[in-house]
Amino acid sequence: MDLSLKIDTIDGINEQELFREYFQRQKPVIIKGLLDGTEAGRLWSIEYMKQKLGHVTVEVYDNTLPKITAYTHGDLTMPFHEFADHITRPEKARYRLFLFDGFKHDESLRKEFPCPGIFKGLLGKIGFMFFGGVDTHVRMHYDIDMSNVLHTQFTGRKRILLFAPEYNDLLYKTPFNTFSIADFANPDYDKFPGLKYVKGYDITLEHGDSLFMPSGYWHYMMYQEGGFAVAYRKMAHSIIYKLQGLGNLTYRLWIDKLMSVLLGKRWLNYKMKLAHRRADKAITDWELREYGLIEHDELPEPEIQHNSEPLPHAA
Repeated sequence: MDLSLKIDTIDGINEQELFREYFQRQKPVIIKGLLDGTEAGRLWSIEYMKQKLGHVTVEVYDNTLPKITAYTHGDLTMPFHEFADHITRPEKARYRLFLFDGFKHDESLRKEFPCPGIFKGLLGKIGFMFFGGVDTHVRMHYDIDMSNVLHTQFTGRKRILLFAPEYNDLLYKTPFNTFSIADFANPDYDKFPGLKYVKGYDITLEHGDSLFMPSGYWHYMMYQEGGFAVAYRKMAHSIIYKLQGLGNLTYRLWIDKLMSVLLGKRWLNYKMKLAHRRADKAITDWELREYGLIEHDELPEPEIQHNSEPLPHAA
């Protein structure tokens, strides 16, 4: 797994430049200074959110429990103020909060951090919040609706592994779902050899950094400190991705749910085997492109570029 790609970093949002150079080209970029001059940049912290949203009962995810579908619900409920206390402890945490619409519970928060102009549109009012404690993580996936995402980090550092959609099969995409069956905290290259052929970005977001993730980009997120982010969304630029997102949310989702009910573990095992078969084919295709029609045992081993910083263990 090669994580040597360098991501562009720009200061502030020049909407024309962002649209032309990154949105139209579907190229990721880190934007600095988006919070400058905003009430959110001045006020927002976990303690501030606790004051605003402490009374709200939230569904939280337990990172010690395995997730085998793309559309999971929370593992338990608790008042937000209890959850906030949990993720601000210095020791390793268990819980995180995913796709939380805090604006729905307090409209004043939207005024403090309104949707940036470049992301205004049909989805512009949807600002989801993501909270997590130290060492919690979000498995490798891409967003099911194929939206573009502007992910702005507040309190705490977050590490993100980012891969382009071209690596769908080599990343062991689960059929009918949008997540990988491989463990990216501790990659097993014998079990998942396709990971040796992918190239991506290794990014760390600090307070005030915003990451533009184009449609279909794979991301694996790790909270290095207790913190939170807000993500605004914009519909896919490509009509193909718009249709793919619609298909993901409708017939693929319902087929997968139905087959899971009817077949249980047999359906899951079938999907895992199919993911491996597709990865094996993608490996063969990659080798043919790189080296031509030669015997497999004559091929050089792809170089694996290890991370300079170890990943936290997956739950």
